Amino acid sequence: MKTNNFLRVTLLATSLSIFFACKKDNSQSASSTTTSATSVQSAADDQTMVSNENDAVSNDVTAALNGNPAVSGSSMSRMATTGVNTLGSGILGFTICDASITYDTTSTTKTITIVYNGLNCHGNRTRTGTVIISVPKDQHWKDAGAVVNVQIQALKITRNKDGKSILINGSKTITNTSGGLLVDLASLQTITHDFQDSLTVTFNNGSSRNWQTSVRRAFTYNDGIVVTTTGTHSDGTHNNIASWGTNRFGVNFTNMITSPRVVEQSCDMRLVSGQDSIVRSDNITSVITYGLDSNGNPVTSCPSSYFYAKLVWTNGNNGKVYTYIYPY
Repeated sequence: MKTNNFLRVTLLATSLSIFFACKKDNSQSASSTTTSATSVQSAADDQTMVSNENDAVSNDVTAALNGNPAVSGSSMSRMATTGVNTLGSGILGFTICDASITYDTTSTTKTITIVYNGLNCHGNRTRTGTVIISVPKDQHWKDAGAVVNVQIQALKITRNKDGKSILINGSKTITNTSGGLLVDLASLQTITHDFQDSLTVTFNNGSSRNWQTSVRRAFTYNDGIVVTTTGTHSDGTHNNIASWGTNRFGVNFTNMITSPRVVEQSCDMRLVSGQDSIVRSDNITSVITYGLDSNGNPVTSCPSSYFYAKLVWTNGNNGKVYTYIYPY
């Protein structure tokens, strides 16, 4: 009898041990899956935010280069030298609401300094920091092949909807590949600029990562300026690469633009369409589609609030596919 009781207790203890062990393993598995999904979603949001904000800086630099005749080579000044600036009207109607811009055209190297100081025109984020553009003394931006260097210093962008921020430091080399100025876009029809960027991005979790970008931006006109961005780097395996580096979680990535990213002046210089495909070193691939509504459908008119992006990512270890829709 004692032996039977002993066996019952032993079996019960063993069963409970297995139950709790399985429960613990399942819990850890679920937690791991959740963490993985959360990290992929966060990295995608970072990709969108960094690329959009980097493009916004490129827009401001382009506007500034077009805004002073000593720099641009135009016979017409299009921008005030200090304060909140509006680049004329019509085809050159860029407005920079959150910065002051000053020009120094008398030194050996001409410089343009953009100091960011607050809320942007659309009211969805604030920026602080400095961008310095250096232009060779005897060069004009309108010349085909003209090259300028840009230094980004402690540029902090804070998103108003959730307080998320990024800090960007680094440099850009910009080439006016086609030549020409935006004021002449109607007659030139297309102007192309090539960008090579080396950035250090500090995320709000404290991690700092190096990102490289290589893109071509083509300017056309349709009810305002339209900027179409494509990737120009190749690593021997992938083409159309726009950016590469390490994300906030220490995972290496390669981001290809598989459908050109389009920004329209008629929609407040916002990203209205495009697609990124991202290959990661942890065997995860993802596709981000831009210009959607909250249901993941393409937007046909400029929304008053947010555009949305749809992230579809595949875990190469188990073949599972996940979808996530988020605003930008």
